[in-house]
Amino acid sequence: MNNGLDVERIRKDFPVLSRELPGGRPLIYLDSGNSAQKPTQVVEVMREHMAMHYSNVGRAMHVLGAESTEAYEDARDKIAAFIGAPGRDEVVFTKNASEAINLVAYAFGNRTCEDPRFRLGPGDEIVISEMEHHSNIVPWQMLAQRTGATLRWFSVTDEGRLDLSNLAELVTERTKIVSIVHQSNVLGTVNPVAPVLARAREVGALMMLDASQSVPHQGVDVAALGVDFLAFTGHKVVGPSGIGVLWGRAELLEAMPPFMGGGEMIEAVWMDHSTYAPAPHKFEAGTPPIVEAIGLGAAVDYLTEIGMDAVASHERELTAHALGALGEIPDLRVIGPADLADRGGTVSFTLEGIHPHDVGQILDDNFGVAVRVGHHCARPLHLRFGIPATTRASFYLYNTPAEIDALVRGLHHVRKVFA
Repeated sequence: MNNGLDVERIRKDFPVLSRELPGGRPLIYLDSGNSAQKPTQVVEVMREHMAMHYSNVGRAMHVLGAESTEAYEDARDKIAAFIGAPGRDEVVFTKNASEAINLVAYAFGNRTCEDPRFRLGPGDEIVISEMEHHSNIVPWQMLAQRTGATLRWFSVTDEGRLDLSNLAELVTERTKIVSIVHQSNVLGTVNPVAPVLARAREVGALMMLDASQSVPHQGVDVAALGVDFLAFTGHKVVGPSGIGVLWGRAELLEAMPPFMGGGEMIEAVWMDHSTYAPAPHKFEAGTPPIVEAIGLGAAVDYLTEIGMDAVASHERELTAHALGALGEIPDLRVIGPADLADRGGTVSFTLEGIHPHDVGQILDDNFGVAVRVGHHCARPLHLRFGIPATTRASFYLYNTPAEIDALVRGLHHVRKVFA
């Protein structure tokens, strides 16, 4: 591969990739869409902070408190720069992308929020899509149930693309928020943001992106995208679990009510009322995931040094190799785009007559190939294609063509087992 990425050097940063599985099988990890592995650089930053600098943040008036607070807020600066945000005040730390989306959904229809953009009730509409992860479906279902608003959605074409043929009829003057995935965790599809955003602006609606599958794999610039909110999770960005990010435009975050009450999200407290700190801190009640935030800062440092353009180019070549090789396996059906246009490094497929759970088990037991099987927290999308589950191989900066070849050999073996 000639994309400027030294994959063999990168693989040395990930100790788990050298692990030998029972039976002497090498680990072939093709499940980064589920959760990415962690480089030594991230592990060591977290270990060092926990061992030598740890204290609570924003509270203690001593050296450790100052060091911990500085490291925590430095991580916020790093993440803001990584996604092109104007500044740290637009970056809210959450525990994952699900919490970030729920935080935004909570603001709509909340009687304490006076901003008319967040007023939601019967007759108003929320628009999502059929390809969403459950994290970007269930919070909006709950909001609709809570307020009497109507939930609507974009359908998906047979090729696995967002169907925009009825965009003007779907996003109307009744729409208050459009929330769609940036890159599908099943199809690999990278959705077109510009036309949807343009229509949302025409009707005065806000727009949110679930970027959990795009931020780890391509350069994402919130200013260039132009949306109002964006969410992603740390454990898919070679960072730790337990940390996520909500980015929101500053004036919207200021208008939104706090999601949770507690320590450090306040300005002042009386027995009968409280006033709140400015964003982002008013959304970070209690002791935050300090070491995890610092680890996420180290993760974006690591990816920034490598370069997201190089990561995206490498994954594009892997995906091309995978689509070609999988296309030669009889009775294998790829669920999603068959070409590389607006597509990321996730390939989901079925083998006729063989349940994905059996596929995944045989790949793991016999070849050390780790893939994900099931509906991938996107059950409505699988229902759309008339299947209960798929096998998903998802690629990242540390994967190689040889690992994809091992997957293909394993799939040929699976077919022989069930012949």
